[in-house]
Amino acid sequence: MRLIVAITGSSGAILGIKTLEVLKDYKDIETHLLVSRSAEKIITLETSYSVEDAKKLADICYDIDALDAPLSSGSYTTGGILIMPCSGKTLAGIANGFSANLILRAAEVTLKERRKMVLAVRESPLNAIHLENMLKLARLGVVIIPPVLGFYTSPKSLEDIVNYIVGKALDQFGIEHDLFKRWRS
Repeated sequence: MRLIVAITGSSGAILGIKTLEVLKDYKDIETHLLVSRSAEKIITLETSYSVEDAKKLADICYDIDALDAPLSSGSYTTGGILIMPCSGKTLAGIANGFSANLILRAAEVTLKERRKMVLAVRESPLNAIHLENMLKLARLGVVIIPPVLGFYTSPKSLEDIVNYIVGKALDQFGIEHDLFKRWRS
């Protein structure tokens, strides 16, 4: 399966990086990475990774402005897209069909082809515009997974929280993992 991972310019770049680290162990999943210009700055500010380190985790990387890339066409099949984190700007672009870069175009293709899309919307607090954009996309089948704590997992570290969020996103694609403790009554 080909899977698109996009990292946008919102706090939480580690979510996309951790997703790539986990998917690296799956030989049947080919990762296609998209990194926004703002995300390049966030990666260096928030993580111990360089942008090049993050790109090395993916099977294929694309320039954000390469609108002629295979991901721009519905005939290039993928299993879907994870946008982790997803900024309010990217959320608005997807919700309103504004394909100004390859992340937005790949998301548009994902919607039109009715493939799986998961957005880790990273804004707080949320305003009415964010909520309306999320509702619009949820009605189209997009899965919204804000980076919110799963307290039942008793997280002890930031890594535990990141693992939980990444695990919840991978669950949407049926990808088996042991990133967090499942609920048991």
